[in-house]
Amino acid sequence: MFTGLIEEIGEITEISPVGDSLRLTIRGEKVTSDAGHGDSISVSGVCLTVIDQGEATFAADVMAQSIRMSTLGGLAVGDRVNLERAARVDSRLGGHIVQGHVDGTAQLLSVTPEDNWRVLRFALPRELAPLLVDKGSVTLSGVSLTVSSIAPAEDPEPWFEVSLIPETLVATTLGALQPGDRVNVETDILARHVARMLRFGLTAGADDPRALDLTGSVDAPAVPQSTTEGN
Repeated sequence: MFTGLIEEIGEITEISPVGDSLRLTIRGEKVTSDAGHGDSISVSGVCLTVIDQGEATFAADVMAQSIRMSTLGGLAVGDRVNLERAARVDSRLGGHIVQGHVDGTAQLLSVTPEDNWRVLRFALPRELAPLLVDKGSVTLSGVSLTVSSIAPAEDPEPWFEVSLIPETLVATTLGALQPGDRVNVETDILARHVARMLRFGLTAGADDPRALDLTGSVDAPAVPQSTTEGN
């Protein structure tokens, strides 16, 4: 679990194909200062597991699904990435709850400079459009942001905007984005759960045990308690 507050900008130092996956080696002095084997680190919004460590570097495998769903498959040696260690349970939640599970990518349409900040407009994949709301939370390449404007629901080409303050422009990779660039998108976890429940309620018949009672209960068989230890 992460907060979307980037700790440092790292650099890709090595990329090694491993079957249909990739092994990335990433330099990041701060995130590796106390990292251990098996720890989770968000790399531009994608939760990766530390499998090896070097001098201020760590290596992590990127599975085929993550390559397909994110921008990590298009990285090259020397590229910069946003890095954040997993959140501690005794720390303040400065951003919002971020899982590191990317829903897809969005393409930057335009950058509008203001006095000392910028407005970025992104094309939004239609399947993700219902999961974003005006003034709601969104994670772009690992950065916790607030949606400052969004296309009307009837717009045939969905889009959304975020406004970046000077700190975000210099402390993350978002400040270097140009129109046409793509970012990883993670929608709000609460929105995804609501969409899932509504889908069951709208598609299941009244006598279907999966049918959702929109008054607040789910008419479904009890799920047996797992006997598996851990997550």
